Amino acid sequence: MRAGFAGLGRMGAHMARNLSRAGFELTLWNRTPDKARALADELGCAVAESPRALSDVADVVVTMLADDPSSEAVHLGPDGLFAGGTRTFVEMGTMSPDHIARLVAEAPAGTRVIDAPVSGATQAAAQAQLMIMAGCDAVTAAPLKPLFDAMGKQTICLGASGAGAVMKLAVNSLIHGINQTLAEAMTLAEAAGIAPEAAFDVIEASAACAPMLKYRRPLYLDEAGHEVTFTVALARKDMEVTADLARRLGTDMPQGLSTLDILKQAEAKGFGARDMASILNYMRGESS
Repeated sequence: MRAGFAGLGRMGAHMARNLSRAGFELTLWNRTPDKARALADELGCAVAESPRALSDVADVVVTMLADDPSSEAVHLGPDGLFAGGTRTFVEMGTMSPDHIARLVAEAPAGTRVIDAPVSGATQAAAQAQLMIMAGCDAVTAAPLKPLFDAMGKQTICLGASGAGAVMKLAVNSLIHGINQTLAEAMTLAEAAGIAPEAAFDVIEASAACAPMLKYRRPLYLDEAGHEVTFTVALARKDMEVTADLARRLGTDMPQGLSTLDILKQAEAKGFGARDMASILNYMRGESS
């Protein structure tokens, strides 16, 4: 299968590597051409000069983009993916359901757009251990199974187009809530004189520990000593899209709105480009 990959950020570069290692005939495109060329040199694969050119040489194009505007710019227009010859497009970034619906509506006749966002941080992407939430049924996903299996440990088909996008927002709202609650629990323990490492040991061994706390432990305990994996700005974006969806569906998200408010405050104070684990340091500052 000839696979195209657009969006070579922190997650996308690892996912593209795994497709190459699985034997896919891979072509890359990235908004920053030098990044695509460097990865192509590493993997021994081709680089497309535009999204349209990428679409012209691939059976399926995977996109791993930051947000709705980025995805819109790559898919639409005379030089976009939809102007090329690919018949199947898989959007794996965190998008709004409305954006997925727009892509489906504007895709050329005879093509298919599948939302298949992922759960898992950069380490899971590197190790092909992502969980994939596919907005389609199992029959539709079947031809893409080798592609999904090359990047993830499990694919769950959610039936309808856009369902993957909704589920990803639901999962991320839980993750960002846990991140905030962890920060509050740690600052409470530290205020009572308990060392951060000891407090985290207890939390990690407790019934409250989620997997993301385990793999983010180094960032929580030494944020400056580790690379950013997911920024506060992206977390704020996720929660804004989620809050908007909740309003339209008529569901209450009081904790989610509180999390969003704190993310906005942290971003306003210069935390936007820092890892989401920096909310612990933000709360330390607010508690002092």
